[in-house]
Amino acid sequence: MSVVVVGLNERDAPLDLLERLAVAERDLPKALGLLCDSPHLSEAVVLSTCMRTEVYAVLERFHDGLADINAFFHARAGTSPAGTDALEERLSVAYDDAAARHLVEVAAGSDSAVLGEGEILRQVRHAGERARAERAAGPVLGGLFRHAIEVGKRARTETAIARGVTSLSHVAVAMVADGRGGSLAGLRVVVVGAGEMGEGMASALSSVAGDPGIVVVSRSRARAEQLATSVRGRTADLGALRTEVADADVLLTATSSGTVLLDAHDVAAAMAARPDRPLLVVDAAVPRDVDPAAGRVPGVRLLDLGDLRTYAEARMEARRGEVDRVLEIVEDELERYRATVHGRSVAPVVAALRASAEQLRQSELDRLRPRLAKLDAADLDAVEAFSRRLVAKLLHEPTIQLKRAAGSARGERLAEALRQLHDL
Repeated sequence: MSVVVVGLNERDAPLDLLERLAVAERDLPKALGLLCDSPHLSEAVVLSTCMRTEVYAVLERFHDGLADINAFFHARAGTSPAGTDALEERLSVAYDDAAARHLVEVAAGSDSAVLGEGEILRQVRHAGERARAERAAGPVLGGLFRHAIEVGKRARTETAIARGVTSLSHVAVAMVADGRGGSLAGLRVVVVGAGEMGEGMASALSSVAGDPGIVVVSRSRARAEQLATSVRGRTADLGALRTEVADADVLLTATSSGTVLLDAHDVAAAMAARPDRPLLVVDAAVPRDVDPAAGRVPGVRLLDLGDLRTYAEARMEARRGEVDRVLEIVEDELERYRATVHGRSVAPVVAALRASAEQLRQSELDRLRPRLAKLDAADLDAVEAFSRRLVAKLLHEPTIQLKRAAGSARGERLAEALRQLHDL
């Protein structure tokens, strides 16, 4: 059995490939079902964000299971495993200890587009919870994801890696504000999407100097109204998006629609009515909400996730010094995780050994029951206690030695010897 992670992130792949591989929230049950249909996978978790799509799995047969995961990615990308495309080369693979390290570093914020970002910690937690809810994650991945969340919290509590701008939503707003000298006074800003990213952008906007006018557009009217109220803005229906864009200075999008909401023709029509008034578009959605060709419309500046990442990198020098401290925490927590995993690996042998000894103890007491019947209650209790203490003392040292050697070749030899000697 092996734990493996297969996937790619924004550093390894162009945005159009990330778009094809992204798994929307509504598609998670189907994706998890497809993975767990494989006879070579016993557990699976899909972590899909705007910056990465990764499959974590427990493989019963390593190479066959890995082939099934690769086939899953090819199906999403619309390519063939037998083809000559570059997908296979772009996918990164790590297994066992390296897979655990990768997830822990992601959750701790040291392997993120924005160092220390809080969004990824929530996304890791959500991925694990959804997989457990769909019965795709079991004790192995469930334990790994819970441990990763603990590490992520500890890293943000004990270091300053989360200080300052640490989310893509805040990066988007900071980038807009920097271009305006730090103020958005008098601007009309349209935020499309009331999910986590949209909420983060709207909240960040409301805290920027100038108190810009905010319009929240979302398929969910209730969520849009709730968000708009919290940022002193107003709402608009998705059908009115083109009208709202025609009167906007800034458009921020972050939906999970999976389809283009504004094409180049829509944007050109909006700009025709205000030829001397520029429009800044920040598309933080994967797949994209705005047709990339819209960036060629005169007066339009279109930024995507690649631009956000470049801007974020330029602003996180102050937190780079915290990475070494975070990695020290990662090493410490990985050692604790290994000890837990190794302890679980010998637990069945220890349990079987104790069960076998208890069965023998009860069998011997039953054989002596006629003779023990002559004893009074106090003496019977003493015999019972004596037999329990004797079994516990006999099993104590073998149990300690087995647990100490867990996860090593010696541990495997000891476990096998106990199985054979005691017919476990």
